[in-house]
Amino acid sequence: MEEINSNNYRYQQAKKQVDRLRGFYGHLFSYIAVNILIVFINYNNLNPGESYFQFKNFITATFWGIGLLIHALFVFFPRFSFFRNWEEKKIKELMEKNNKNGNS
Repeated sequence: MEEINSNNYRYQQAKKQVDRLRGFYGHLFSYIAVNILIVFINYNNLNPGESYFQFKNFITATFWGIGLLIHALFVFFPRFSFFRNWEEKKIKELMEKNNKNGNS
């Protein structure tokens, strides 16, 4: 079995992915908890004869849900992520720049 070394590239990549997953699951939990609370509050404040199924009751869930879906795409489909590729290229560029400045 391979020894875990915090300087190992694969370890660093796996750690980043775990951090992304943790962030997504926190986002998902917040989405569910807040929307349950909103449903409860809206349901208790209905006027007699008023239906719950109105657009105004779903605005938060809809737009936040779109954001959550985008977050999921970046976490679960890493090839989709332009920004992740940009981040890795920028890190390499800065490391090379630091090496040139440190060796001078």
